[in-house]
Amino acid sequence: MPQDFSHQNLRGRSFKGQNLVGVNFSYADIQGVDFSGANLRGANFSCTKTGLQNNWRTCLAVICLSLALISGVICAFAGGYLGFLLVNPNWLNRATGVFLITGFAIFFTVGISKSLTDAFYVLGLLVILAFIGGVLTSGSGTGSGAGYFAFSMIGMLTGVILGAIAIAEAWDLFGTFSVLGVLVSTILGAFIYSTMGRGAVVEARFLALVFASVFIGFSTYIGHRILKNHEIDKWMRTIVIFLATIGGTNFRNANLTDANFTGSVLLSTDFRKANLTRTSFHKVNQLDRILPGFTYLQNTKIHQLLITGQGREQQLERQDLRGVNLQGANLADASFIGADLSQANLQDADLSRAKLVQTQLDGTDFTGAILTGAYIEDWGITTDTKFDGVRCEYVYMRLPTQDNPDPHRKPDNRQEVFADGEFGDFIQPIFDTLDLYHNQGVDPRAIAISFKELAENHPEAELEIVAMEKRGQDKILLRAKTATHADKSELSAEYFTTYNQLHTLAQQELQALIAEKDSRISDLQTMVMTALQRPSFYAQTYQNQGDTVMSESAKQVFHNNQFGGGLVNADTVTGQQIATGNINNNSPQQRQNLAAAAAEIQQLLNQLSQTNPTTTTSEKMTVVAKVVDEIESNPTLKARVVGALKAGGIEAFKEMIDHPLVNILLASIDGWQEAE
Repeated sequence: MPQDFSHQNLRGRSFKGQNLVGVNFSYADIQGVDFSGANLRGANFSCTKTGLQNNWRTCLAVICLSLALISGVICAFAGGYLGFLLVNPNWLNRATGVFLITGFAIFFTVGISKSLTDAFYVLGLLVILAFIGGVLTSGSGTGSGAGYFAFSMIGMLTGVILGAIAIAEAWDLFGTFSVLGVLVSTILGAFIYSTMGRGAVVEARFLALVFASVFIGFSTYIGHRILKNHEIDKWMRTIVIFLATIGGTNFRNANLTDANFTGSVLLSTDFRKANLTRTSFHKVNQLDRILPGFTYLQNTKIHQLLITGQGREQQLERQDLRGVNLQGANLADASFIGADLSQANLQDADLSRAKLVQTQLDGTDFTGAILTGAYIEDWGITTDTKFDGVRCEYVYMRLPTQDNPDPHRKPDNRQEVFADGEFGDFIQPIFDTLDLYHNQGVDPRAIAISFKELAENHPEAELEIVAMEKRGQDKILLRAKTATHADKSELSAEYFTTYNQLHTLAQQELQALIAEKDSRISDLQTMVMTALQRPSFYAQTYQNQGDTVMSESAKQVFHNNQFGGGLVNADTVTGQQIATGNINNNSPQQRQNLAAAAAEIQQLLNQLSQTNPTTTTSEKMTVVAKVVDEIESNPTLKARVVGALKAGGIEAFKEMIDHPLVNILLASIDGWQEAE
């Protein structure tokens, strides 16, 4: 039975690397607790209090005050230099002072209107210009003005950063009133320096205090903004949060799969490299004060969604949302186009009319979810996607357009809806399929042979063709159902290895291979050609991911054959019956000529088979090639063979020759009838 630490004071304890699966920490005080590397799968942290212990908070307070004092001194240092330049009798130094004031004004303007990062770029440009000016005026002996400028700028920069960090830290951890203490410390530092430093000139001391106050005010604004606006100056916010999490609750590298933080306070908590798959953050407080690392919590756009579960009409396109827990969330009309929701918990979520176009959903749990009116074009569901108890009356297989606001609705009849549980049955057929997409130079014969060999080599995969779709002018998708345990990647690789090899063979060699196998390859070849030429041959369409699938009657024809699950085509069967019927309609003279030609061919095959090996396919084709050469070198024999083929048909000719290579031979000379 899992341990129970609920309602306990666990401050400062270490559970590092421990196995704490399913442990109950609800309502516990876990400030400063070390859970790094622990297995906390399914643990209950609801209503817990995380963050810093009092001793660490005291240390951070001292650090903030120290940074504030240093910031004040540095800002006064920059202001003192500026004041000295402005009251200096040397005209070049005064000009440098004016340039400094202008530079500061630009810096403050850019920093407030845009970001501190952009302001630093401007600062760098001004420093470069100042040094260039110093070099140009160095002959006058007053080039030190450039040095004053650089020192002032660097001092101002350092003071602003330290002041902003100190103020933001105090604001974050100690509240608004503590900021007053930090500001007093900053001003005190500025006053001490201005009176003890370069104070020989009264005007310089005064300007030092004035500019130090301006710098402090600017730092205060920046410090407040980096906590309120997550998108501006993220690097400074990261520094502040990092300092605030030192000594705080530590979940680094912990496994928090299916853990529950509902109602917890997450101030100063380290989640770097933690496994947060399906972790619940419903109704947590201060989620923006944690150190997220590269987990999905770094995406501040989804914080409120995780906390409130209210995501109606939100635009979350192309977001990395792997493993998020949105159980019971309101996601109606939300857009997840191109997003990754793999392993996410969407149980009982309302996804009515949600756009799930090209959304990755591997292992996503839709149990009890509402999908009525959802757009599911090219969504990436897998065998691990769960649809138990999904409530869905209808879906759309395409995104809406002005011309077609209800594209490819399923069920097709707008007066019908899916009954309870029917959507799972509707979507199930595409789960366990091997998709063989041919996009260049489709060769039906190579497809037929490759699939036949794949089915024979892997009977355990239970391959069964369920769909063929023509895409574009010369592209085709062959979809085969497989056993659940089948390795589709391995099957696909083997299939296309065979296909690519066959695709390079000459047409005559391919036709010979078909003849050597059996008529079922011809049947599949005919079906592929039919799909390419007449995609409407399959009457019923199932527009999931653009698939054209066979009607029930066509499926029945497939199942009645044993070609890897079955393939036979009614048109092909009829053609064979006609060919067979030609035998019975031949005259006695025609049958005699046919028999004579067949006897000569039989003799040639027997002779060459005795003197040449016929074990491998290439050896067989070599023997056949020699037979063909013998026939072509004898015009009388060739004419007799062509006449026999025209009179009796190739099937009748085949029946009169008793030799294992007859199929390859007849496939090789089949074109002679048209050539004559």
